[in-house]
Amino acid sequence: RSSMSSYFSFITMFAAATAAFQLGRGVPIVTKKTIQNNNYRRSTPLLLSRSSSSNNNYGTGMDQTAMMESDILIAVGTEDELVKGGRDVSKKEAHVFSKDKPRGILHRAFSFFLFDDQNRLLLTKRAASKITFPGVWTNSCCSHPLRYMTPEEVDDPSERTNKLEYKYDGAKHAARRKLLHELGIDPQYITHDDIQYITKFHYWAADTQTYGTDTPPWGEHEVDYILFYKMKRDLPGLLNPCDDEVDEAKYVTPDELKTMLEDIPAKEWSPWFRGIIERGFWKWWEDLDNGTLTGLHSNNDVIFFDPPPEYYASFNHDPTHNRQTGVLNSEEKEVQSSKKKETVQIKSR
Repeated sequence: RSSMSSYFSFITMFAAATAAFQLGRGVPIVTKKTIQNNNYRRSTPLLLSRSSSSNNNYGTGMDQTAMMESDILIAVGTEDELVKGGRDVSKKEAHVFSKDKPRGILHRAFSFFLFDDQNRLLLTKRAASKITFPGVWTNSCCSHPLRYMTPEEVDDPSERTNKLEYKYDGAKHAARRKLLHELGIDPQYITHDDIQYITKFHYWAADTQTYGTDTPPWGEHEVDYILFYKMKRDLPGLLNPCDDEVDEAKYVTPDELKTMLEDIPAKEWSPWFRGIIERGFWKWWEDLDNGTLTGLHSNNDVIFFDPPPEYYASFNHDPTHNRQTGVLNSEEKEVQSSKKKETVQIKSR
């Protein structure tokens, strides 16, 4: 009995030491979750590493700060054209707002809208640990296509004469990668060719919600690809959100979303989500099974909008600012470093 007691004491100490080591390294950990009626809310942490069996290692062992430094974004112009021959732009640099860079650097992003087999939309509440716009409600998944990824995530619609035939495969690869990372959704359940591209929005917003209106250090400035996807069947246990990305998730009907929008203050929603739902979203949702998912509303327009006044920082009121503000221009281009970039292998299961 004494030896057995010692054994269990050793196991307990080992588990605690392992957890402390993981937390010290910033490794995301699984939390004890309550998932009822397809809702998720973060609760008490367990001492387990997340996605330990996954062959997709994006984000493993990295916290928000590390990804800010290592993710290389795709700088674009106002018509979503690639900034070619320029330097690499980190996620951190693109999102830094200041008097000198009042809108950061314009870059490409995507907003993914996931619907279940009942046409309910998956909403998520961004984790409190997020650097930009933490703790706000938004669409299912929001992130960026990156450079130096496999499969390739850099789209170049200019390569096609008929842009309406362009499939935006890079953004779709990025979406499947991030759905696994943020929500734990295995790529096998998100068929690449069934992801429907809708349109693009060019918007910006200073994160005054988190950092105030004086000199907020962070913000968003993106050409945002809108992607829709509908699950073909109910999959219990589909969601396994990453604690460093998502605090809550829930499926809602149109009426339930409208009620939430009435009950939850406007600044507790992401500015891009607010802009999207005011510019065609309800019709796209209404037509989900009657054309939206087969391209009825798809176009290659880049629709620009300024944010509501509450997302203006003190340095955003300059009357000379316009749609070109924050675009990486020729004066800012530098010869790309000869430092060899290690391609991150992202394998689809």
